[in-house]
Amino acid sequence: MKAVRFDGYGGIDVLRVVDVERPVPGAGQVLVEVRAAAVNPGEANIREGVFADRWPATFPSGQGSDLAGVVAEVGAGVDGWAAGDEVIGYTDNRASQAEYALVEAAHLTRRPAGVSWEAAGSLYVAGTTAWAAGTGGVAGRR
Repeated sequence: MKAVRFDGYGGIDVLRVVDVERPVPGAGQVLVEVRAAAVNPGEANIREGVFADRWPATFPSGQGSDLAGVVAEVGAGVDGWAAGDEVIGYTDNRASQAEYALVEAAHLTRRPAGVSWEAAGSLYVAGTTAWAAGTGGVAGRR
């Protein structure tokens, strides 16, 4: 499968598309076939090394947390998700810019009806942040 990776800090010129092994979901994880992914400003700053003291990258590193796609496989102990489900979510692994991404099942929700893949791919982190700010609570699941 293809994935975006970088081997050192820098601008977009350090990004490359490489072949990597397709991940296998472990307990509590879902493998998502990614249809759209986004990069938040903080993630771009991580790639550029702005936050290297606080959130250092391990090279080679992937990029992206937000994603939208279709469930390809579920790992052991995952309830509520099945192959073919359309989802939005995020990964803490800096790995959403790939053909497939592993996501913790609790970090997924259903893709809202009528929302394009492109919009859905950038919705989760910004949307849950806005929701949490408005309610003063932790972002909900499903």
